[in-house]
Amino acid sequence: SRSSAWAPACTSPTRSFGMAEPRFLLDGMLGSLARWLRIMGYDALYVRDASDADMLARLVGNDRTLLTRDRQLADRAGGRGLYLEEGELEGQLLTVVERFGLSTEGRMARCSACNGDLEAVGKEAVAGLVEAGTLSGHAEFWRCRDCGKIFWQGAHWRTIRDRLQRVSRGPGSGPR
Repeated sequence: SRSSAWAPACTSPTRSFGMAEPRFLLDGMLGSLARWLRIMGYDALYVRDASDADMLARLVGNDRTLLTRDRQLADRAGGRGLYLEEGELEGQLLTVVERFGLSTEGRMARCSACNGDLEAVGKEAVAGLVEAGTLSGHAEFWRCRDCGKIFWQGAHWRTIRDRLQRVSRGPGSGPR
């Protein structure tokens, strides 16, 4: 299916004026983190099966930061790599949020599946692509410009918000 029920509310970025949004490159050990960074609205390129040399080559010519659970790979990336010691998702999110000053509000900017840009679309654009109850029960929809996946604020949005709120409060604020 090309539809999904997550959809963070639109908010403005909290970055300082003139500061570029951080962009990330995540290795095969961090797929869940990539998805959650995308839910938060950040550009998070996830590469599942790549050699260390390929991952390092992907840093050339752009401003991405490599996030990895591989200490040696992070060291080889120098100042462009961040080793994530924490094995649990919320700990990883907390580390990245604190290190880069990220907003945990969530913005409808990135597709959680492919990292493509999202665009707001009207109900007429998703009619026939989502269930009738979803269409009638929601006012806002977004579509990925790359893969076509449809997003809305679905039933499990509360769970997403709860996790992002725990991360924003820091360590010891709830179950991991």
